[in-house]
Parts: sequence; C-alpha cells; structure tokens
Amino acid sequence: MIQLTHVSKLYRDFVAINDLNLHVHAGEIVGIIGHNGAGKSTTLKMIAGLVAPTAGSIRVLGRDIEKESVAIKRDIGFLPEESPLYENMTARQYLLFFSELYRLPRRVAHTQIEALLDSLKLPEKDKLTGEFSKGMKRKVAIARALLHDPRLLILDEPNAGLDPLTSFFIINYLRTLKRAGKTILLSAHNLFHVEYVCDRVAILKNGRLLVFDTMEAIRRGLGQREYQVIFKADESLDFERRDGNYVFRTNDVGGIARVLERISERNWALVDLSVQESALEEIYVKLMTN
Repeated sequence: MIQLTHVSKLYRDFVAINDLNLHVHAGEIVGIIGHNGAGKSTTLKMIAGLVAPTAGSIRVLGRDIEKESVAIKRDIGFLPEESPLYENMTARQYLLFFSELYRLPRRVAHTQIEALLDSLKLPEKDKLTGEFSKGMKRKVAIARALLHDPRLLILDEPNAGLDPLTSFFIINYLRTLKRAGKTILLSAHNLFHVEYVCDRVAILKNGRLLVFDTMEAIRRGLGQREYQVIFKADESLDFERRDGNYVFRTNDVGGIARVLERISERNWALVDLSVQESALEEIYVKLMTN
C-alpha cells in the first residue's frame, strides 16, 4: 500500500527526515509518533504528495508518488493538523461544495454526505459551521476527507485539542473505517489512543526511525514486564502491605515462582496474580530521553 525507501527531506540545512524506510500494508492502521519536529507531519505530507522528498522513493497504491501524484491523490483522503472550514456554510453546503471539486455526481454526493454526517453523529447538518464546537468542526473535516471514498486515509493529529469523549469517538470511528477496508496512517500525541487503535507504531526522533513494529513486539523488545502477587499470610513477613494483604512485585519470573511455591507450601490464601506490561508512553519516554 505504502512503501518509503531511503527517503530523506531537507529544508536548506535542516534535515527533517533522514533515510526513512517504511512499509504500510493494506487494511492496517499505522501510527507515527515523535516529539515536535521529529518529522511526523513532513512524512505524512510526502506520502500525500504535498511535499517532494529530497532523496529516496515513495510508492503509494503501487504507484510512484512523483510520477503519478494526481492519480494517487484521487484515492487519498488527507486531514491536516490545521483544517479550517468555510464558516459561513452549513455542514451540508460545505461538503456539497467539496463534492463538486471531487466531481461526484449530485445524487451520489447527497447520499454520501448524509451517510457521513449520520455516522459521525452530526445531527445539526444545517447549522453554520462557524457555530460548531471544535469537535464538531473536526468531524466535518473528517467527513470532507472521506467524501470521495478513498482507499487510504492520512490523518495528522485527528483528535488534537478535542474533549475526551469526542476524541475517543473519533478513535473508535477509525476502527469502523478499518473494518470497511480503509488503510489509515495517522500521527498523534495521545499515546494511549495510538496504542489502542494502531496495528503498528512508528517512532521518530530527529527525523530518524527508531522503531516500527506491533505493540506486542515493541513491548517485548523495549518494555518491561512486572509480576504482582497479592496474598494473605498468618505470619509477619517483610513484604509490602495493602488492605491487610501482602503484595510482592518483581520483574523476575523466577522470583514470582518462588513466592507462589512458598504460598502453596504454607497454605496461604492467594488473592490475586497479575502481569503488567509497559505502556507505549513509558517506552516512548525511555527512547526520547536516552
């Protein structure tokens, strides 16, 4: 679906992207994360054909982005981080205007607009977009990116600055789009949402790709696993106490096995046994600070 091979982007003496290799499969959601200035937006704009790479090649939907940019753009829905609307138009009028730019037949456009506004929970379709909340405006912008039914959706910070409910609605909406066969590439600062919705995650630092893998593989390679056992004992022990129980935590599977064996031998009551793995945020902070 998307293939970046040794891609670099320079702005005069500033290296925005340095030798980036990235392969996105059809039908998956891929998140790109990194600090401000890491190269996230530049990468998305190059894939969308809005910015030309300085070196390397980019293929989207099996085509070279530099040679067939216009044809590729017909099958891409792009949502920039800043996406102002025409605030003197209603949601319907705004989307109908863009449907004409996409050259959609009027009947198809009306059907598509109503379906998108309904699925995005925008009941006030005839209200001026200038009177919309920030969340409602973002939903209209997403509808605009989907009007022409693109195979690939590129979203730059789709839920930045939104309230938690609207933000989580949009993230779940992306799952719905994936089930409908869309391929989605997004950047985001909310790492919980990235971890929740993405099949694979790319982490950029200073224009370089540090990691690109599934969350399971990232945790396995860079995270930590902590085992915790909570139990009751009829004798005094040198363990953490919580709510009348003893708590033992360790990263060593052998250590937890020894404690469980002791609990069994003494016939103590096992209250809970759990395994906690590093969140993406913990791994990200570790990578950014090293």
